[in-house]
Amino acid sequence: MQGWTIVFDLDGTLVDTAPDLAEATNHVLSTLGLDRVSELEIRPFVGHGALAMIDGAVKAHGRKLSERELHDLFEVFIVYYTAHLADYSVPYPHVIAALDGLKAEGATLAVCTNKMELQARAVLEAMKLDHYFSAVTGRDSLGAYKPDPLHLTGTIARAGGAPQTSIMVGDSETDIKTAKAARVPIVAVSFGYSVDPVASFGPDAIIDDYRQLPGALEKFFGTAVST
Repeated sequence: MQGWTIVFDLDGTLVDTAPDLAEATNHVLSTLGLDRVSELEIRPFVGHGALAMIDGAVKAHGRKLSERELHDLFEVFIVYYTAHLADYSVPYPHVIAALDGLKAEGATLAVCTNKMELQARAVLEAMKLDHYFSAVTGRDSLGAYKPDPLHLTGTIARAGGAPQTSIMVGDSETDIKTAKAARVPIVAVSFGYSVDPVASFGPDAIIDDYRQLPGALEKFFGTAVST
């Protein structure tokens, strides 16, 4: 695996962040005098960033926000979320063992997320995962964000890699579209925030548990990968 770059999505892929994102979204709703929405209602919007979560939650109450109102509420969201981003979030089972195994095999690891970069780095630090990654990019890092393939290829470049020796791991249609547009193979996790089964979006491989990641990667590397 020496010379290969593995790029992970963050929310719904490495870390289950939905509980804290839902709390931040509900805080925004409270400032508008609106009732809370459930975490399940938030999950479909997680991969699209905070603006989409706020917009979706408000629309669930039958209201529509102007662009200015949405961005003002985004600031409210960021302030609250920054102070509470790791209250309930946890890495998915066996993530740490998988990352340890990939690093031991010589892979370079990176994160490509539609979260703002500072929040992404803060989550990784809170989860004690930050030291694994050579590059972390968010929606504000490169002037493009998923599903724009430039977000992924830019992340790979920052990590010192090349698309032809890279693989993405994600949980959503957005991740799969991004990887396909960048011509990078993608392994989809089945336990993330996708409303529809990830198989319906045509990923190159699917795993139900991080213990399956080494086997999924074998087809791309051509050699066994240990954990």
